[in-house]
Amino acid sequence: MNETGETPALLKELHCDLRRKYQLHGSRIEQIWLSLDQSQRDKAVKAGAAGGHVLADPTDRTMGNVYKVTPEWNLRDLTQPESDYLLNHLKHRATKSLSDQYREGVHGSLGDHAFILESMRVNHLRHTDPFRHCFTLFIDEDKYGQSFKVADSAKYREVMAGLSTAVNAGLCVPQSTGELILQRQMYLLQALNILVEDILEKGSTSRQKTTTRPKKPEEAARAALSTLSIDPKPEKISLEGLLARALDQKTALEDYVTLCRTEPVFLAHVVNGWFFTRPELVPDEKGRRIPLVTDKYISIAIFEVIHNAVIGAAIWGYVYRLLQALATESNDRLCQGIILQEMANVCHFEHRRVQKLFKRYVQMGSGSKYFKRVSGVYDEGTARVTMKIKPDVLTRENPQLHYVLRLCQTQMGVTWAVEWIKKLDDLHQSQPTEREHMGERELDAFGDLAVTTSFVQSLSISLPLPPINPRKGQTYVSRLKSLGTEIDPLKTEVNLAEFAVPIDNLLEPGMADGALIALDRFIVDRTGTELGFLYQDLNEDCLSNIQNQCREQKAKIAAAETMKDFHLPITDIPSPAERVEQRRQKHKTRPAHSSIYSISPAAATTAEPENTEISPILKVKPDTFKVFSTLFSRSQSRGSISWAAFEAAMTDLKFSVTPKLGSVYTFSPPQDFSVPRPLTLHRPHQSQIEGFRLLYIAKRLKRAFGWGEELFEVA
Repeated sequence: MNETGETPALLKELHCDLRRKYQLHGSRIEQIWLSLDQSQRDKAVKAGAAGGHVLADPTDRTMGNVYKVTPEWNLRDLTQPESDYLLNHLKHRATKSLSDQYREGVHGSLGDHAFILESMRVNHLRHTDPFRHCFTLFIDEDKYGQSFKVADSAKYREVMAGLSTAVNAGLCVPQSTGELILQRQMYLLQALNILVEDILEKGSTSRQKTTTRPKKPEEAARAALSTLSIDPKPEKISLEGLLARALDQKTALEDYVTLCRTEPVFLAHVVNGWFFTRPELVPDEKGRRIPLVTDKYISIAIFEVIHNAVIGAAIWGYVYRLLQALATESNDRLCQGIILQEMANVCHFEHRRVQKLFKRYVQMGSGSKYFKRVSGVYDEGTARVTMKIKPDVLTRENPQLHYVLRLCQTQMGVTWAVEWIKKLDDLHQSQPTEREHMGERELDAFGDLAVTTSFVQSLSISLPLPPINPRKGQTYVSRLKSLGTEIDPLKTEVNLAEFAVPIDNLLEPGMADGALIALDRFIVDRTGTELGFLYQDLNEDCLSNIQNQCREQKAKIAAAETMKDFHLPITDIPSPAERVEQRRQKHKTRPAHSSIYSISPAAATTAEPENTEISPILKVKPDTFKVFSTLFSRSQSRGSISWAAFEAAMTDLKFSVTPKLGSVYTFSPPQDFSVPRPLTLHRPHQSQIEGFRLLYIAKRLKRAFGWGEELFEVA
């Protein structure tokens, strides 16, 4: 006898989600719902329905057989003014067990079992699949809704005879009936989960209400783009120049981590983007999507967003330190060779990492028709997604998508990537409207890919960078992968639903902080220390390892030994439990300050501090004053500014603006400026700076130059 079906597990998760929401927000939901008039209720109910389609009344047949399964979910009854109809159904589904709902409905009405039997009798409801020799059990909560299949009719009769007590009690039914019962319960629980989230959002006083901005072009910004001429073969850059570029990207990614832990608006935005671009949402070869309707995936999304942000910041921190070490060992060719091989492998890994992120957004965005998920296949815990076509078939039909898909190909190295980034950038210059066909997250990821690709290309031209080597120079990459293998599986265990369900609940006072504190404690409990310290220690240990390699090789030469590839001395590898305990003991003896990659909202980090030098008051034009007042505003509704206006404001301060590949711009201060380092920023989608992006750019400017709202005055 074989068990079949995944529906019961999903149903139980949906029921658990609704019960939790009701426990946390029940009184608030009731208060908000009772305050809504009929049109507001109508809008809320339709918002969560596929295509906005909901039964008009219990007998509405325009939606096929829906009225036979869930007639109570209809606009007439749900939206009736001053009615408790919805609240009664919500309380019933959220507080009663699935078994109770099976037996009895709201206020003693038919339970789900009896309702489906009645609909089968009166409305001739039938499942399209006969499910021969299959039955479903509803005996208890543990095995609720589980279906089984037997070999043949004789075996089926034998099993039914053995289960006669359950059959007579209505707790064992043919699977064709059981599936209809489960579908009814699942549809109603899913609809209630979604509606509850919409109700909470309607009643929120702390979530910023924004209207959709019209997609009109920013003529000034496009005019600037049209004059670009990007050299695909850049000149050599000094080591100081490479250090400046690495520092800029390192700082940008550290600021990203900081904003995730300090700005709920920023965190909610990036979690939303991550949640709705999960690879599991890509249809498989049969057009199926893995259902991600339960709340546990929100916790996973927060975990992955934070973890990925810390990884990016740590990698660029390591790259910057390697360049510093290279400058220190400028006369030691042996040590330079070790550092450069390490650098080559790390940069290759980072290029692949940002390429995967770009592909993630493309396969759920502009390129969604051309990817498929390979069902049942995972790469390091992530569903595998492959391309369904060869990009060159789109050369004439859709050049932009052709270039975008090229950049998603796994065999795409840095040299090829430069070529296709250049072509895509040229297309955006000659046909600016094409840029609008890419989503905001795609363009952001494209900018990150362009920054990394350009840096690695400049590195290769400016330094004797060797090819990647799977044996040599793997100090950092191998340990980074090992740490990821240890941490990533933990994402399925963390539960942040109390703070982040629905996702925009992160915008409510204390919720984002609560989620991050809970996540931080969870990681400490599982690994022995904070997430930030795991990666900070990794960087420090690997840099120390590189220094040891240099000393070891020098000692060999001094002793006139035969040169051989360096190998670390064999040491005992601690077990996972021993490793966690070692970290836990080290964590107890750490100084009070936090890691530079801390995810705790109250962290006092030792990262590179914001520029605290007291700058003189800057007398600027009225338009420039307006730009920086908007950027540094402390109000929740900060407004928006155009990219063209931001460029003009920076130019007013004597900054030079240099466009790079992938809508990336470098702002270089004048020679007499107190902070000489340049700042790199991505031009946003539709050339409008608003929402979370205002926070990001303001953070970058404050960190780099010490700017704030009080620094600017109208001349």
